[in-house]
Amino acid sequence: MSKLESTKCHILIIEKLQQVKQATFAEIAGCLAKESELDGYYDFKVSKRTFQRDVEDIATIYGIYIKFNFSGMYYFIEEEFEPEVSDRMFEAFDVYHALNVKEQMSQFIYLEQRCPQGTEHLYSLLHAIKNRNRIQFEYNQYYKDHSENRTIEPLALKEFKYRWYLFARDTHDDHIKCYALDWLANLQILNVHFENTDTDLAREVQALFRHYSAQHRTAE
Repeated sequence: MSKLESTKCHILIIEKLQQVKQATFAEIAGCLAKESELDGYYDFKVSKRTFQRDVEDIATIYGIYIKFNFSGMYYFIEEEFEPEVSDRMFEAFDVYHALNVKEQMSQFIYLEQRCPQGTEHLYSLLHAIKNRNRIQFEYNQYYKDHSENRTIEPLALKEFKYRWYLFARDTHDDHIKCYALDWLANLQILNVHFENTDTDLAREVQALFRHYSAQHRTAE
């Protein structure tokens, strides 16, 4: 299989198990064979050995773990995330699969025009939050004609109205602040660790975001 063909096959396997929750190898192989016929170009048919390799690749590439139940002789996705996280992840796979069709579909799909969301920073920020690393970046606010250098201690991320926000403690004044990810540039993870002493971060984030939203309502 080509890389694109393998990726499409991975998505089909994930979607099958997402929809039915559990399936035997015969059921998964039958689904892939049917998709091959419908596609008419790519061949998704797999042997059991190839399927096992796909299961390993899916775990490595996507962090989705497909397990085998020996008593029931079926495969299932091991849920390691909160339900809302799993739902969003699978939603992303659905959109990716729908948009990566072979035929030219631009005349049938009308996408919303969006500004950059800063999602390219998500992985680095999650790494810094998990490992409690300080980060440094340039912050370009829409109402200022220059950027500012910030060094902060990242604490949490929040999505709101298709935009992502970072909540972090500013090392300059020790206050927790909200930063829009699409205003970040030149993000660097520093080899400086910090301790998070906030005992009720979720409530603090919600309160701070309400205040932030009120201040920036015209920008939203």
